[in-house]
Amino acid sequence: MSVRARDGLGGRAAIVGIGATEFSKDSGRSELKLAVEAVRAALDDAGLAPADVDGMVTFTMDTSPEITVVQAAGIGELSFFSRVHYGGGAACATILQAALAVATGVAEVVVCYRAFNERSGRRFGSGVQRREPSAEGAALGWSLPFGLLTPASWVAMAARRYLHTYGLTPDAFGPVAVTDRKYAATNPAAYFHGKPITLAEHAASRWIVEPLRLLDCCQETDGGQAIVVTSVERARDLPRPPAVITAAAQGAGRAQEQMTGFYRGDLSGLPEMGVVARQLWRTSGLAPADIDVGIVYDHFTPFVLMQLEEFGFCARGEAAGFVAEERLPLNTHGGQLGEAYLHGMNGVAEAVRQIRGTSVNQLPGAARTLVTAGTGVPTSGLILGADG
Repeated sequence: MSVRARDGLGGRAAIVGIGATEFSKDSGRSELKLAVEAVRAALDDAGLAPADVDGMVTFTMDTSPEITVVQAAGIGELSFFSRVHYGGGAACATILQAALAVATGVAEVVVCYRAFNERSGRRFGSGVQRREPSAEGAALGWSLPFGLLTPASWVAMAARRYLHTYGLTPDAFGPVAVTDRKYAATNPAAYFHGKPITLAEHAASRWIVEPLRLLDCCQETDGGQAIVVTSVERARDLPRPPAVITAAAQGAGRAQEQMTGFYRGDLSGLPEMGVVARQLWRTSGLAPADIDVGIVYDHFTPFVLMQLEEFGFCARGEAAGFVAEERLPLNTHGGQLGEAYLHGMNGVAEAVRQIRGTSVNQLPGAARTLVTAGTGVPTSGLILGADG
């Protein structure tokens, strides 16, 4: 893959299984158990056995190593295992890594997983408390002494600049929150099932870090999600309709940092997602008008708007209106604001359901879905499509 040329990965692998635990605020069990439950559920969904698996991909910042999950899930020998860094930015990259292994023959069946007690255990939203010395820590050192201690505070810097640049108010973020909660309200798996919100409720929610309100910030969740990837040819012999990986990409921008890239020029966009967008469009040959459903990473509402603009769904500064007009079905599972915060892996699962035609908020004729991963960090994205 290159930032300058079309790659050859598209159409050579597919997602054939998805599985998850329940999403809660207190799972009452270990992260390893959550991982194993999700992996087994995904294999059952795919019609595959643990013995079929020969590859595993997960995230860094994880307490359940590949070999431990393999042992506990009854999986045998591995020919491929991989981890991707940068938290939620890794979500779609795990699928990319699996697809690369399958396409090159390094592995035949690869399981990607994420499982954590992110609400009852380590809370990512609490920010930086203790770190070992590292280059990343040095970059954070330019921001932490001035009170920028949490993800919300880091995003608030960019959000404030976005509003200033385009002459907007914090109400611009409301349509994202309302849209996500609308879909979550009709999704029984969502934590906020049955609890839609209004724009007025968004505007009345308390400040977290101005210009971000409570309803601009994603929830914290205990749970696990797993995804099974294999070749398109093998997928056709399995019970579920495959979601073909039409294109997959990772991206890091110039002067990229981890959530604190405040010195890289224009703060009103997300250059790392721009890299991903260009590669996905280049490889797939598609354009924004070809996408039926957008699963856009929503750890904070302002970054949803910026992502839509980076992908060219609308002009810069116009994404709030784009979302309010529902010109693209967005986060039909409820997103991380409404369903669960699983570092984006539950979003990949929803994209698969839309392709299969099994989403609780199914869009008729959905044949192409865009999925994005976490922003403000090196990130990733996918375009999934129906077979044939």
